[in-house]
Amino acid sequence: MFLKSEDIKRLELEYDSGIVPPPFSHVFKLKISFEKSFINTQFAIQYLDRDEISEDEIIGEGFTLDDDYTFLGEVPKVWEATFKKLYTDSTWSNKKELDASGGIKILAKDVHGKMVRTIPSNQEDWHFLAQEFIQAIYEINKKEAPLTIRYRTITNTSTMDYHLTVKFSVRKVILEINGEIHEVDWEKTKELMSYIFLPDYDYSQASEKTPTKRGQYIDCGDGLWHKFGKGVINLDDSFDAISKIKQGIENLNQ
Repeated sequence: MFLKSEDIKRLELEYDSGIVPPPFSHVFKLKISFEKSFINTQFAIQYLDRDEISEDEIIGEGFTLDDDYTFLGEVPKVWEATFKKLYTDSTWSNKKELDASGGIKILAKDVHGKMVRTIPSNQEDWHFLAQEFIQAIYEINKKEAPLTIRYRTITNTSTMDYHLTVKFSVRKVILEINGEIHEVDWEKTKELMSYIFLPDYDYSQASEKTPTKRGQYIDCGDGLWHKFGKGVINLDDSFDAISKIKQGIENLNQ
């Protein structure tokens, strides 16, 4: 039995990373209740088995020594339709519990008090949405600032600057092109974001200085400029993520 998405009052997502080593191994629980004007949210993430490795190993992988985190508060209602649509569009496995590979299991409760526990077959969709929502929580609680991407293309005759600000908290993307501000479609930008983080970025080639020489450059949000053709490398020869990034950003101007 599955619930009608329009009747769902509460969702609970439990995630287990499965058999992965520390410091990556973790679990999280996300409880969301759809109220009249906001989403009442509880979130907790816990990292596992870190006593098995050294502090240097944890920090060396880009973590801190205290990555566990909890949140209790309100998230804008704009997220409600997205969760309910995914519930409607999902396919469901016959599994009662997660196996050693981990994943997400879901509890849904509707306005009539009916409750259903399920494990979706489309795990990747649910994990991706959960990660976006967690990013919204981090913005709301000032743990992290909105993601900003800068892109600069310099030719012999002109310079174009693109500045993307991705506001997960309200599912909006603001694009500034040479000082002119636009709002960009969220879904269109989400696809572009997936391309941006695919290549390998050679930080030994990166620079804090704003580029002035001919070429195309990107700052992925950490304040360092990477030049395409020099410090940005496709990891998979069969998929040209670099071209997708260039085309995707420059097409935002259309």
